[in-house]
Amino acid sequence: PPFDSSKMVAFRRRFPAEVLAEINEAIIRRQTKENDPSSSSDDEPPSNHGTLILDATCVPADIHYPTDAGVLNDAREKSEQLIDVLHARRGGGKKPRTYRRIAHKNYLTLVRNKRPSFRLIRKTRRSRLHCLRRNLGHLERMAETSPLTWKEQQLVDVLQKVYDQQQEMYTQRRRSVDHRIVSVSQPHIRPIVRGKLVAQVEFGAKLALSLENGYARVEKLSFEAFNESTTLQASCERYKARNGYYPERVLADKIYRTRKNLQYCAEHGITLNGPKLGRPPKDRRLYEAQKRMERQETGERNAIEGKFGEAKRRYGLNRVMTRLSGTSASVIHLITIVMNLKKSLRDLLLTLFQLWQRGLIWRRQANYAFG
Repeated sequence: PPFDSSKMVAFRRRFPAEVLAEINEAIIRRQTKENDPSSSSDDEPPSNHGTLILDATCVPADIHYPTDAGVLNDAREKSEQLIDVLHARRGGGKKPRTYRRIAHKNYLTLVRNKRPSFRLIRKTRRSRLHCLRRNLGHLERMAETSPLTWKEQQLVDVLQKVYDQQQEMYTQRRRSVDHRIVSVSQPHIRPIVRGKLVAQVEFGAKLALSLENGYARVEKLSFEAFNESTTLQASCERYKARNGYYPERVLADKIYRTRKNLQYCAEHGITLNGPKLGRPPKDRRLYEAQKRMERQETGERNAIEGKFGEAKRRYGLNRVMTRLSGTSASVIHLITIVMNLKKSLRDLLLTLFQLWQRGLIWRRQANYAFG
């Protein structure tokens, strides 16, 4: 066919995340028309100016909810498919025994059970581990006579890592392991603990976003879990590199109010929203004024929550359908670019509407003045 799905992968690879971030920055620089206090003729350095809003979210990937038995069964099926390919490539000989029908039947016993017991789960995991170890041995022997391609070798490495991780958790009776693989087809995806009411754990990339004058920027994107409070100082430094001055205010969650971040903001004259340290003031009016200011800043910070909702409901950030880590990052940056373009279009339409409204008022006043 003249166009297939691999063409889209090649297209996204032409625009990596770094290039898309530069394109997004150029779009924001073109559309932002805020007065720059650093352009004044005074020799004194400009004071802090503007508001920077920070927050983080998880970008779920298109995978089913992973379980240990499910991941092992997927790895078993992938290994059996690779054995079939190598056997066909070899062009003869006896095919290794995989017992795939028995293994599939045993797995269905677990899947079809609505409330499986702990003993049944352990038994299924043990049988999956035995099948995967046997298939990996077959692949190692078959690779001696039929060399693996680069893609096949990558799959074998992923299967071996899945086996090592699951064997470690099974023997030590642990529920977690470092750099845990939750999807054989997308081994770069990691569990991200968010603690939300709907889902305690999400699986995908973690995205730290900043909002400045209504325009969004990707501050940090990683498939490994990270603490979003560590991005505050770097975001403020990038803000200064863009504008020549630090932001006057930073609006963020309570998780950003660490001791290091509070000290950093105090040194650079940045106001970080949230309750003041120490005891509340004895003056009732001052205490109520602080509470009003905190509620107002919380309302302003909700703008970035709305930006996340817009990206997930309207532009597909709620489920990234790409399967590679690089192309997934490109899609996330593209969604950010589209949101900023829509924001600039809304600003343009608002300006045109205001000009039309002023012209209409002026025409009415002129008709009234001249009869």
